[in-house]
Amino acid sequence: MYSLSIEDGDVFHRASADIRSTASLSVLADWPKVASDLLNPYGNADLFIERGIVFGNDAREWVSQGYFRIDTLNQEDAPNGPIQIEASDRMAAIIDARLPQPRQYTASSTIRAVIEDLVLEIYPTVTVTITGFNPDVAFGTDQICEQDRYAFLNDIAKANGCVMYFDHTGAFVMKPVPNYDTSPTVWDIAYGARGVLINVSRTLSRDDVFNAVVANGEQAGGAEPVQGIAYDLNPLSPTRWNGPFKQVPRFYSSSFLRTNTQAYNAARAMLARSTGVPYTVDFNIVPNPALEPLDLVGVSYSDQSGKERHVLDTLTVPLVASRPMTGSSRIQPKEIKS
Repeated sequence: MYSLSIEDGDVFHRASADIRSTASLSVLADWPKVASDLLNPYGNADLFIERGIVFGNDAREWVSQGYFRIDTLNQEDAPNGPIQIEASDRMAAIIDARLPQPRQYTASSTIRAVIEDLVLEIYPTVTVTITGFNPDVAFGTDQICEQDRYAFLNDIAKANGCVMYFDHTGAFVMKPVPNYDTSPTVWDIAYGARGVLINVSRTLSRDDVFNAVVANGEQAGGAEPVQGIAYDLNPLSPTRWNGPFKQVPRFYSSSFLRTNTQAYNAARAMLARSTGVPYTVDFNIVPNPALEPLDLVGVSYSDQSGKERHVLDTLTVPLVASRPMTGSSRIQPKEIKS
């Protein structure tokens, strides 16, 4: 293992991005001299980035931020100055690896087999973790991945009410969107002497907000079409369907949706990732690198204010001790109904 001395840098996580995590860091290292050197953008090695925590009793813990592909190197002060590295998590290679020719999967192909075929072809040694639905069932219809490997995988994820990403261990994960109605908060972003909040700002906007999702199954031949609709019917939600926000649906179609129940679950999962978006919070806090996008946290603004439930959308984890951790979140309504 080749260790790098980090002068400065951040890891940026975004829940809605195709590439969930990116890194920008400045390191002290030798500029690569040959193509076989590890520190280059040719894919010879991944960057494994950790961020440490020092507790009050002087105990130390290292928290992984993930595995990253080096995209660019830049050295403004050559030949001995620090090297600036821009890097992306492993999903970047899945996005880049478009198929030279269409690939057909038969109706008897299982979902797991197809996912593993497309992922392990690019990363043969990674772990593929699929939860929330049974991936060992057959597609039931023939499917063709034309060119876009990532889009095909993402369509499978959405059709099964899931998100997909490479996690902090480097594994490919396809898992359900959390059920925020019943989930406990994983951490409190609290104000005051015992809290971690440094400062916070709030924004209200209706941009890119919808309060219903209509999911349709595109069935081949004479098969009966399927549909599922999820509405934001929470009476406490400012964007509830048929409330003052009116009706703002989003539409989604996929050949992977074969039953009305599956279509509804896909619609509900997509809606759960956007409800509460009009009320967003940007914050600076004492770093907790164990937090991840889509985590549910408690947020309070003063000693007198109550705790709000927020879903984390973005996080910027500093790789040096001199800067706070920043991020954004959205308040989470309590229920979504059909």
